[in-house]
Amino acid sequence: MSIRATRARIIATAVVLAAIPALAGAPAAAAHDSGIRLDFLGEKELPNAMPFQGTTVGGLSAISYDARTGTYYVISDDRSQTGPARFYTARVDLSDGTLKGVELTGTHPWLRPDGTAFPPTSTATSTVAPDPEGIAVDPRDGSLAWTSEGERIVPSDGPALLGDPWIRRATATGAYTGQLPLPPQLHMNSQEFGPRRNQTLEGVTFTPDGRRIVTAMEDPLYQDGDDPTPEHGALARITVHDTRTGQPLAQYAYPLEPLFAATPAGSTDTNGVSDLVALGHDRFLVLERASIYADNNWKARIYLVDLRGGTDVLGRDSLTGPSAPPVKPVRKTLVTDLSDVAGLSRVDNVEGITLGPRLPDGRRTVVLVSDDNFAAREVTQFIAFAVHGM
Repeated sequence: MSIRATRARIIATAVVLAAIPALAGAPAAAAHDSGIRLDFLGEKELPNAMPFQGTTVGGLSAISYDARTGTYYVISDDRSQTGPARFYTARVDLSDGTLKGVELTGTHPWLRPDGTAFPPTSTATSTVAPDPEGIAVDPRDGSLAWTSEGERIVPSDGPALLGDPWIRRATATGAYTGQLPLPPQLHMNSQEFGPRRNQTLEGVTFTPDGRRIVTAMEDPLYQDGDDPTPEHGALARITVHDTRTGQPLAQYAYPLEPLFAATPAGSTDTNGVSDLVALGHDRFLVLERASIYADNNWKARIYLVDLRGGTDVLGRDSLTGPSAPPVKPVRKTLVTDLSDVAGLSRVDNVEGITLGPRLPDGRRTVVLVSDDNFAAREVTQFIAFAVHGM
């Protein structure tokens, strides 16, 4: 597809998005009761640039709990710049019904198929490091799935440097065990078709029975329309894979909320999915995170999402536009806006969500983690809730 044709399609898509009431103006999801209530159990911060086992702790972008061992797995989005692309293990103390402490217990590099760690990205050598964003524990055996957002550098005066996003399987110590095939629409392209840079596979989860791996794109593909703005939302894609074969089974349109505030001129701020965790075969908690980065102003909201009744869009090149068939997005209802949580000291770049253990009174816990972007003005923050109604 030519650049001119693709841009024409995107302009048409933007017009269509602006005309969809569910994606424009105030978020409709906020008006409905999900039936789930989260009780705040506390927050803990790790020191900025904390050294740990030869690494600098930061960029924590997703979290997953292994109920078999009580271990939390937390991924760093370091692209082998301050250290090798890696993840951490942790203990989170919720023993008395409050968040008493967080302790890192180990770290492991992600390994390539040849057993070596990943080098940094280099345009000189056409090397693409992973951009690790999602992590999930297989409930059957404790192995891992993790996602990379890939890379898309398209200079005006030279060759493009492209790296596809991926979903990889690994042991609990980071050794490579396989890679899942992607739908063709999710491969990187030097034309404005496919994923945008740094807006691809942001979240991953296993269904509770371990039979499905479900991933979420952070924001829309080029051909699916513009990113969310204060005036309109957008459609991202959720993909369901068979764990045994790795093959994609279905894909759904997820309706992103509009950006929560006006942005400075020239800003690229937007709203997107940062993680998800499965409650069952079709129901998920989905974390949306938005920023006005120049002001260090963040918003994070948790939605209950049900895939049932949504249009299966697997294989569709475009979700919007005058020639695209009608699409029914998945259903979502607001569970909580972190800005409304009494006692929470601040809302930062919250990127990870997982279900934690049950408390003695039977309530399930939810644990969040924030990505400090290796920046002193942001924080590495763990937040815990107890769940009613689930």
